[in-house]
Amino acid sequence: MAKEIVKQTRKEIFKKYSELNKIFPDLHDQVIQTYLSGENHIVVECRSTETAPDNSKFELPICTILTIENGMIIKDFTYLDNFDEEK
Repeated sequence: MAKEIVKQTRKEIFKKYSELNKIFPDLHDQVIQTYLSGENHIVVECRSTETAPDNSKFELPICTILTIENGMIIKDFTYLDNFDEEK
């Protein structure tokens, strides 16, 4: 099922990750590999590990496609590998 693109300002992104770090204080992202794609795209494969408030640990594979212009990230498309969810 396709999701809509979520656009956020730098301030909104900072707020979101600040709140996320309060919920998951041991949040850790590890870059697995980076790939150049064309002149202005970088693909980043990473893994996020966390401990949930109920003390369960989980790992989340992530893939991010960055668009670079004049040395700055101008677009960030992040895809999360959502683990099996009960329906």
